[in-house]
Amino acid sequence: MKWKAKMKHQVAQLLILTAAGSGAAIAAAPSNSQQVFFVGNNWDGTVTVIRSSGDFGKIGVINMIPDRKERLLEIHLNPVKLIAYTYIQSTAGEGHDQLVDDMYSTPDGKSVVASRPSFADVVSINIATGKINWRTPVEGFRADHMAVSPNGQQVAVSASSGNVVQVLDINSGKELGRFATGDKPHENIYFDGGSKILNSAIGNVETSMDASWQDFTKGKRYLTIADAGNFNVLKKIDFRPALDAVGRKDLSNAVRPIVFSKDESKIYAQVSFFNGLVEYDLNQDKVTRIGQLPGSSTIPSDRSKWVNDSRHHGLSISSDGEKLCVAGTMDDYATIVDRKTLKAGKLIAAGKPYWATRSPDGKSCIISESANDAVTVIDFDTGDKVLSVPVGNHPQRVRIGYAPAGWPAQ
Repeated sequence: MKWKAKMKHQVAQLLILTAAGSGAAIAAAPSNSQQVFFVGNNWDGTVTVIRSSGDFGKIGVINMIPDRKERLLEIHLNPVKLIAYTYIQSTAGEGHDQLVDDMYSTPDGKSVVASRPSFADVVSINIATGKINWRTPVEGFRADHMAVSPNGQQVAVSASSGNVVQVLDINSGKELGRFATGDKPHENIYFDGGSKILNSAIGNVETSMDASWQDFTKGKRYLTIADAGNFNVLKKIDFRPALDAVGRKDLSNAVRPIVFSKDESKIYAQVSFFNGLVEYDLNQDKVTRIGQLPGSSTIPSDRSKWVNDSRHHGLSISSDGEKLCVAGTMDDYATIVDRKTLKAGKLIAAGKPYWATRSPDGKSCIISESANDAVTVIDFDTGDKVLSVPVGNHPQRVRIGYAPAGWPAQ
């Protein structure tokens, strides 16, 4: 009946909007699919697919660089590309190629779309066949974090050396539009029902000029909010004056991972060099609280030893909006933080944790341990470690997605 079809459509749209508001940009489940986690193994160019609940066990592995020889030949035949490739390898890559940064499934659950930093592109790979559907180069020389729209049709990618966010059609790879950002655009988030995109530009984090007096060399660091329909820039937010206003001139205004409060009135952000959280009120345009978390020291005098100016890099929020899951990257722990007090709970030992993602049921936080080649599941309620699952080399982003039912064939 028509009314049943209409009701089904409305429920699906409600689920999409609810997911978008909670930071989990997942559209309605495609038919003949299984819900999974994609784990991007940056240094070996693969995505490990694990179950999204239960034992979170490994399902299969997707090769995201079937065209590696072709891409490397292209790079080595172009002196400018070769210089950029080598620079990325020696800085952000810590001596390694950066082959998988971020990834999402297509709306039909048949393919996975990933950004590949060293190849400066976004690629769509058919999960069942391993073949490339499409490939889109980004502006400049490096692709970084992505975000998928709540309806699953758009994917926004940071072209980190091009200082733009490019928005692509997830099915074809065609560019739909772009908007300018600060220096080195990083995190992207769809919010306000998918009508807006927030981007954070972190500046020149790859240099060793990390002393406080050298801060001016880091470039323009601010948040950019753009319209997700026409890609016009609506607002820019610089944390610098807001941090100065609360007496924290010592903190960087380079915003790393971000999560929204449940009502989207506030954001919780990690900033460069800092082992803690900054709460920023979007309606009042000011920093309302700063939470110091455990670590070796607040901001050590020598900050050049930290990779890409990172300190804590990975953040998710519980489904009720009351707890934050923090990856204490350079302090080698993960913890559940009470949002009301911004106090840390139990510290879970972890090897260079790089990302934090909420499970579909909202009960768990999944942390990638880049130094241990594993993902670790932490219970939001108790703060306890549940289990760890081995994955590939240097896991970074972990995203909820879909793969074909029955894949891989036994």
